[in-house]
Amino acid sequence: MSKQQTNISRTPSTLEKAFIPAHYEGQLYEQWEESGVFNADPQKKGTAYSIMFPPPNVTGTLHLGHALTFTLQDILIRWQREKGSNVLWQPGTDHAGIATQMVVERALDQEGIRRKELGRPGFINRVWEWKNKYGGTIIRQLRRLGASADWTRERFTMDEGLSRAVRKVFVQLYKEGLIYRDRRLVNWDPVFHSAISDLEVENKETRGSMWHIRYPLENGKTITIATTRPETMLGDVAVAVNPEDERYTSLIGQKVILPLTGRHIPIVADEHSDPVKGTGAVKITPAHDFNDFEVGKRHGLPAPTILDEGACIWLDEIRSDLKEHDGVSDITFVQSLEGLHRDEARTKIITRLEELGWLEKIEPHILQVPTAERGGAIVEPRLTLQWYCDAPALAKPAVDAVKNGKMIFEPRQWENTFFAWMRDLQPWCISRQLWWGHQIPAWYGSDGQTYVAETEEEAQKQAGPSITLIRDEDVLDTWFSSALWPFTTLGWPDKTDVLEFYYPTSTLVTGFDIIFFWVSRMMMMGIHFMGEVPFRKILIHGLVRDEKGQKMSKSRGNGIDPLDLISEYGADATRLAIAAGAGLGRDIKLGRNRVEEHRAFITKLWNASRFLQMNGVEPKSDFDPSSVQSTLARWILAEARKAVNQADAALESSRFDEYIRCCYSFVWNIFCDWFVEFSKPTFRAGGHEAEELKAAAAHVLGIILRMMHPAIPFVTDTLWQKLGYSGPFEINGWPDLPQMTDAEEASDEVTWIIRLISEVRTVRSEMNVPPSQKAPILLRDASSKTIARAKKWQAVIEQMARASEVTTLTSEPPKMAAQLVIDEATIFLPLESVIDLDAERNRLSKEIARLRSEIGKVEKKLSNKNFVARAKPEIVQENRDRLESFQQELTKQTVALGRIS
Repeated sequence: MSKQQTNISRTPSTLEKAFIPAHYEGQLYEQWEESGVFNADPQKKGTAYSIMFPPPNVTGTLHLGHALTFTLQDILIRWQREKGSNVLWQPGTDHAGIATQMVVERALDQEGIRRKELGRPGFINRVWEWKNKYGGTIIRQLRRLGASADWTRERFTMDEGLSRAVRKVFVQLYKEGLIYRDRRLVNWDPVFHSAISDLEVENKETRGSMWHIRYPLENGKTITIATTRPETMLGDVAVAVNPEDERYTSLIGQKVILPLTGRHIPIVADEHSDPVKGTGAVKITPAHDFNDFEVGKRHGLPAPTILDEGACIWLDEIRSDLKEHDGVSDITFVQSLEGLHRDEARTKIITRLEELGWLEKIEPHILQVPTAERGGAIVEPRLTLQWYCDAPALAKPAVDAVKNGKMIFEPRQWENTFFAWMRDLQPWCISRQLWWGHQIPAWYGSDGQTYVAETEEEAQKQAGPSITLIRDEDVLDTWFSSALWPFTTLGWPDKTDVLEFYYPTSTLVTGFDIIFFWVSRMMMMGIHFMGEVPFRKILIHGLVRDEKGQKMSKSRGNGIDPLDLISEYGADATRLAIAAGAGLGRDIKLGRNRVEEHRAFITKLWNASRFLQMNGVEPKSDFDPSSVQSTLARWILAEARKAVNQADAALESSRFDEYIRCCYSFVWNIFCDWFVEFSKPTFRAGGHEAEELKAAAAHVLGIILRMMHPAIPFVTDTLWQKLGYSGPFEINGWPDLPQMTDAEEASDEVTWIIRLISEVRTVRSEMNVPPSQKAPILLRDASSKTIARAKKWQAVIEQMARASEVTTLTSEPPKMAAQLVIDEATIFLPLESVIDLDAERNRLSKEIARLRSEIGKVEKKLSNKNFVARAKPEIVQENRDRLESFQQELTKQTVALGRIS
């Protein structure tokens, strides 16, 4: 620990009545950063533990998905710092090619400037200006969340170091034959005029039409084709039928005449055609459909393109194939379509087919329309010449590494998803027709050759001085540079001490939606260039949903801005609510109510700390847990040890919900509700036992603050400082308590008192006994040990169980008394003079009848198969939850009535 890291002030001060996050969060975060406690140093002691940011887009602002990912990472990072690991949390942002270019182009539009007017260098300068001005927004917001990354090492996928690494990787893969150019179908954005990845395409359910079009055979008969895209028929090269479809077997090998163009095309047999869908015969347009492209390859068919880069009709590749044929073709009409947008052309084509008698019918049809996630354009499959990476070849070592356990998915079921994706892997299109991004390091020579090099000087040297070079204008897919993130951010291709010490990284925390796009590609590149996996554990979390389990969306109006939650409830409450719902393999239900509930926990911790401080509880540097004599002190120390071990095990297995649950249970239920309350009589009495108990209370509170610091860093550090604990959390470390002697004896005794008070409270609640009304507690058949315990703890029992006295019963028990059994003793609570028993029996009977009626209604609804099948899943679940609640309440009320019947 450097000298700078010990400068945080630890002067004790009086706690205010309430913890107001806004008063502390900004100041505390500045202290943390200034102290250098976030900074990684490979020269320090400790086992390496590193996590990489999933780099958020530089255009982004904090949303709940980010809040989830970065909260979980920060919990792991702070926990490992406390455990003495040498920690690096590597931050950074992604240049986000298409998203950033879109943002800057829109800003230029407002100025009345077009991108092409600026030219490429001018536009790139404007993007950098935008990035420098606005690109740090999400990083500032992550600080508000409490993210404890090493900001001194922040990287950007377009910074000079990473750009150099990207060029080196491209050149090496090209030399190894793993990067090449090919003409294949891609997802094409006709507005941006660029290929885009599958992740940038959303399939939106849309009401459309299915057009049934008759294609004439050469023998004069017709075959009917059903299509949702009649405009692409201009590029049809075949009709496919299933070889097992008896309706069409005799037609296989014959030719049809394509309406409007007059081109003669074959009927081919292919299993792609589904006999039960549409008419069972499908048009094959290889240049405009991914399935058709594969059919075309199987049958050696041509693939003419009939839509240009803006999705307008383009006839260059079919012009020579237009053939006059009476009653079938209309070449003049086809030529009139050139330059029309696909939607306008579609309308005209349908009208013309109807006029010529080739349109059989139109049916309404629900279809999935591929839409660009950014911009909303309808995406076109388009046949273009692009750069590709041989992902199938790179994937094998990654698959083997997962199979061999070198990389482990949590939950493990995601391994099956990973293997399924890897089995169906296609070549990866890595080029994009954008200006913002890593420009492909390839030059085309006047001699017709392609030269790939890290610099233009190297390319010119390869080509020779007489060759004129023109650089490829395309840029690389954003996922290409982010695939290199785990090692390029650490200094590769240079051999740095940071790279040597922190690679491979320890844990990757991310959502399931980018396992294929990012996680698998990091595996491929990491193993290929580093000879080692990029991370040991891949922690996959679910989605954040609303409190009813519905996906958050603008249309539903159920989205929540995490910054609003932080402003309203504080970063700690927001983090706590997120982590509490983060179970393995489970989506997280989150809403304001849940965050408010967890703020109540923070308030509970603050109030308990304030009470202890007001009663003279303060840290004792010489406190020795093994020396305590008090039963209560030994019990709380033993319980604290159990809680710490459970919390540690939960984090070790990435069970964030379990970590929060055991912390919550210990702090709220055991420490605040029992220990603090049990301590009050002793505190009031004073003396040696009180001083020992105060020292134990301070020690356990310190354990709580250290145990919960990873989840709620702001309130824990505020309390840590104000209560006078010495040194930062990282120096004190994760709690490590010794095994307490006589812990079982102390635990048995205190647990018995807790059971007694809890049972009495339950009976009083069931019987509607007013809190102000005290009643005696009578013990019968109690052992000497039980009697001794009751006497020792009498003041506590009377206070917390609202008892007028605690005594041994030597005569017959009163007739009107509720009774309960704890171990060998029977406990009687006389109620005759405390409540109106007849009125209470009447009330309970009515409530039982009402509950049975409600149960009957819900059971009837749930037994209705139509309701269960047609109602929304959340409505069905709501009714199941109501039934369970009613049944539990019925059991409780029935037991209560039995006590006084």
